[in-house]
Amino acid sequence: MPKLIPYHNTYKATGVDDAEALDIVLIHGWGLHAIVFDDVVPALLERFRVTVVDLPGMGQSPLPGAEYTMDFLAEEVLAIMPQKAHVLGWSLGGLVALAMADKAPERVQSVVTVATSPRFTSTKGWGTAMKPEILGKFAEMFDEDQEGTLVRFLALNCKGSAAMRADTARLKEILYFCGLPAPRALRGGLDILRDADLREVLPTLSMPVLMVFGENDHIVPAAAMAASESLINNGRTALIEQVAHVPFLSAPGTFTQAVYDFYREHQLVN
Repeated sequence: MPKLIPYHNTYKATGVDDAEALDIVLIHGWGLHAIVFDDVVPALLERFRVTVVDLPGMGQSPLPGAEYTMDFLAEEVLAIMPQKAHVLGWSLGGLVALAMADKAPERVQSVVTVATSPRFTSTKGWGTAMKPEILGKFAEMFDEDQEGTLVRFLALNCKGSAAMRADTARLKEILYFCGLPAPRALRGGLDILRDADLREVLPTLSMPVLMVFGENDHIVPAAAMAASESLINNGRTALIEQVAHVPFLSAPGTFTQAVYDFYREHQLVN
């Protein structure tokens, strides 16, 4: 039986010749799919060939029978990405991007995480994070009402944004564009968000790393920025004001400017 691979698509750069273009891979967050990046893809195409991917069981991607773990997601994306690429991941996708950089540092040229911290839930020595009970409650609610829980979580993504109403409506529209994700993928993703801890991985990464935070994020609080920055070996953090958990949706121009500023600092683009 042929191996099931994630849905992915690569768009040619528009601002430079294909031979000069760099490769970048975009990885979405929990419950959504690659269309969530539509507002920033045109700006990235000025310098990059852009590969978008739907995580297994989400968007247009099938769900293989393997256990739904961080390692599984990292391997699935590494299997479809160009031999070498810059990687940008949002929320759960940011964790996947960091795991990919840990697994294949010779292939991942830089990492940008968006609304991601190395550990999403609080624990001893890591207090600036969501309490584990909150994600645990979402998991309980998910077992009773999968679609309703997903919609409520998307609303939490936008809480605090200056464009909260418009952002929430847009995320709901994107959610239903490809149909609802597979329940096993959603539950597995929640478990990863609750349990993943990459605090020991982050300092070992030698490639440039940028971690972008939203000022009013209720899932990954901006207070986690300083703690995260102290773990970065080669890079920094950035804060985007008046946005919540989806800065590239709320303020796409400001977001892409922050990303390009970082790439120029590290001489990754001209």
